[in-house]
Amino acid sequence: MPYMSVFAKVVELSSFSAAADELGLTASAVSRQVATLEKALAVKLLERTTRKLRLTEVGVEVYARCRKVVESARSVLEIADRYVGSPQGLVKISAPKAFGKKIVGPLIPEFLHLYPEVDVQLVLTDQHVDLIGDDIDLLIRITDNPPLGLAARPLLDVHHLLCATEQYLAQAGTPLHPNDLANHSCIYLGETPGDNRWRLRNSESSEKITVAVQGRFVSNHSEVRLDGVLAHLGIGCLPFFTAAEALAEKRVVEVLPDWRYETTYHGKAWILYQPNQYLPPKCRVLIDHLAAKIGGGSEILPMSQPAD
Repeated sequence: MPYMSVFAKVVELSSFSAAADELGLTASAVSRQVATLEKALAVKLLERTTRKLRLTEVGVEVYARCRKVVESARSVLEIADRYVGSPQGLVKISAPKAFGKKIVGPLIPEFLHLYPEVDVQLVLTDQHVDLIGDDIDLLIRITDNPPLGLAARPLLDVHHLLCATEQYLAQAGTPLHPNDLANHSCIYLGETPGDNRWRLRNSESSEKITVAVQGRFVSNHSEVRLDGVLAHLGIGCLPFFTAAEALAEKRVVEVLPDWRYETTYHGKAWILYQPNQYLPPKCRVLIDHLAAKIGGGSEILPMSQPAD
C-alpha cells in the first residue's frame, strides 16, 4: 500500500516537504496520502506544530508496522537483483571520517575498475547513521559491540597510541610515565571539555591513569593532529591506522609504548548491513572487496538476532 511507504518516509525524515523531495512528489500530495491513511484507519497518526511533527501513541505502533511493510517490499524488489548476471547499480556506504578517508577511500578506485557497472557513494561522517532512515546500503562503525538486528562483518582492530617526532622529544624530553605528559605540549581532540583528560592503561599490569594534558593545538580530525605532530608541536593521540605510515617511515615514534591510550573510538571496524538473505550482488561484492583488502578476507559472522 503506497500510503504506508509515504507515511513511513514522512516519519523517517520528520518532514512532509523532505519526504516529498525524496519521493518525487509534491508536499500536498504527500499530505493527502497520509490523510488518506489516517481516514482508512480512522485514527490520528501525526500531530503537527509549526516546527515539527510528532507521532501519536497509535502512530508509533502504525509506523513500526509500516516500516516492516516497506522493508518487505524492498526485499521483494531486491529479488531481481539476486538473479542479475553481474553486480550493478549504486551502493551507498557510510564510514567515520578518518577511517573512511584513510582506509576505505583508497580502495574504491580498484573496486570500480573490477565492477564497471557498480557505482559507489562514500559518505564520510562521524554522526550517527541509520541504514534505513538515512537510506544507506552499508555502514562502517567502530565499536566493541555491533548493534543487534544487523548483520556484521569485522574489518580491522582499531586502537590508539601517542606519537611525537624525535626532534620534539629531543627538545622537550621523553615521557617515562603518563604523569609526565602534564609537562608536555599535547595535541588532543577538543570536541568535549573532557577530551584533554587522557586515559591510559598499562598493557602489562592493566593499571589505569588519567592525566590532564594541555597544548597549543587542538583538532577533532586525526590527520590534522598528525600534521601537528609532524610539525613538532607536541605529542598527539592518533588512531594507529592514521599514524602507521609515519611510524613505518620513522617520521614519528611512539610515546609510552607500554601504555594504551583509551578512547570511545576503539574496538573493531565493522561493516554493517540489513540481515537480508537477498542482499544485492552490488553490496555483496563491495563487502567482500573491503573485507579482503582491509581484514584479509574475514569470514562473515552469524547474523545478529533481530532487535525486539
